[in-house]
Amino acid sequence: MKILVTGATGYVGLAVAEAFRRRGHKVAGLARGEAKARALHLREIKSVVGDMKDPQSYARFAKTADVLVHCAAEHSAEYEALDRLTVDFLLKTAAEGPQRRVVIYTSGVWLYGSDARVVDETAAASRAELVPWRAEHEKKVLAAGGLVIRPGCVYGRAGGLPAFWFSGALERGAAPMVGDGANHWATVHADDCGELYALAAESGLRGELFNATDPTRFTVREMAEQASLAAGKKGAVVALPPAEAETLYGAALARGLSLDQQVDSAKAARLLGWKPRFLGFCDDTPRYYDAWMAARGA
Repeated sequence: MKILVTGATGYVGLAVAEAFRRRGHKVAGLARGEAKARALHLREIKSVVGDMKDPQSYARFAKTADVLVHCAAEHSAEYEALDRLTVDFLLKTAAEGPQRRVVIYTSGVWLYGSDARVVDETAAASRAELVPWRAEHEKKVLAAGGLVIRPGCVYGRAGGLPAFWFSGALERGAAPMVGDGANHWATVHADDCGELYALAAESGLRGELFNATDPTRFTVREMAEQASLAAGKKGAVVALPPAEAETLYGAALARGLSLDQQVDSAKAARLLGWKPRFLGFCDDTPRYYDAWMAARGA
């Protein structure tokens, strides 16, 4: 199949684009500028130099793709507007021509909010705790027969939210946590996450939402302690009060980092045959730290 991925040079988008390429698909990725385009070429991914602000900059490639995957995220005041613009354009493009194409939309498990119970996709329609506009974009995609993926907190490949622990451990001598760390994060390795997108696209299913989380149930404190150990700080962690966390990360991100979540992905296993190969952040933390340090040039 021909695949177009927005945000293909980003953290999640690159993992998704590479997963499709590993499975033999012809992949094109939206990139801003020639430098990022070269990074895609190195991975046998065709670069499309363009910008979400100008859908016509990548329209020609969108119109020839079988699958349109939206992974880009503009973390600015324009986030919602650009996401809406891109979703609307991709859905319009997918509906054109004799053969309908499929749109895959990247959302996230933070929409479920905090819950002491294990939640699955049946709760998706009633949960929009953070970035509620994203839930509206999900509904658009699903109503048009597209697919929605809600990844957990992505780790691995030298990036993801664990970078907060690594950098904090080096800079402060202790890995920071928002709160006491008794809460849980639903997590997924970037490579496992990318594989789910490819399986979903190949399945022929339409109008479905899938969680993308591994089965681990580590607390934030357990993961932060492992990050601290990997950074040579003897497992030292520090609990950040809400006000300090908001100053450091901003109100929305601080709230997300404080969520207590256990998210089930049995639906992806049942319908797609998806089985995460990585056994959680705590299983190989020193390797993730080494990759993170290498990415910093250290």
